[in-house]
Amino acid sequence: MLNTEKTRYALNIMGEMFPNAHGELVYGTPFQLLIAVILSAQATDVSVNKATPALFAEFPTADKLAAAPLDEIMAKIKTIGLYRTKAKNIKNCAAIIAKEYDGKVPNSRTILESLPGVGRKTANVVLAQAYGVPAIAVDTHVERVSKRLRICKLDATVGEVEKTLMRKLPKEEWIKDHHRMIFFGRYHCLARNPKCEICPLLDICQEGKERMKIGKKNQPVSH
Repeated sequence: MLNTEKTRYALNIMGEMFPNAHGELVYGTPFQLLIAVILSAQATDVSVNKATPALFAEFPTADKLAAAPLDEIMAKIKTIGLYRTKAKNIKNCAAIIAKEYDGKVPNSRTILESLPGVGRKTANVVLAQAYGVPAIAVDTHVERVSKRLRICKLDATVGEVEKTLMRKLPKEEWIKDHHRMIFFGRYHCLARNPKCEICPLLDICQEGKERMKIGKKNQPVSH
């Protein structure tokens, strides 16, 4: 397990590798961000960004999305995985925000998590990006990187990963570090083919060292 000092070192290196790490979903308002994050569950940001321009052009606000026919919403997002369920969720979510919160996205984690299609990860992304509230959203990249580097235990739940990162990283860096880990996981420490051979964190990465050893063993012997 990496201690606090080495964890900070790892995140600093990620920051040097990806100095412009940021949220890649395209949106214009906190409401649009919320909808985009709901749509991004089990889907790529790229696929969401291809669908949302048309969706937001026609239904840019909570009241307009709430009033939209479900089949029209589905047609706009049908290229995104689980689009039928997501269409129902974003329509219902929009209806609640329009009716109960005057069309404005609440900056309360408890309220956000009570909305259709919104879990802790989605709530954390919205709080951090829309309102600057310190939070670490644990998506597939953050979880993978945390476990490969042994920042947290391999059998840690998503909630445990979040708590460990919150404990080991300074609160004022949570938002920035979250983006750094996502970029590191998305563009370097890939799920299937991590770039261990050129990784500046190899010397402190237990899994990376093991992968490199296995790779050497499988290399053909030259004569």
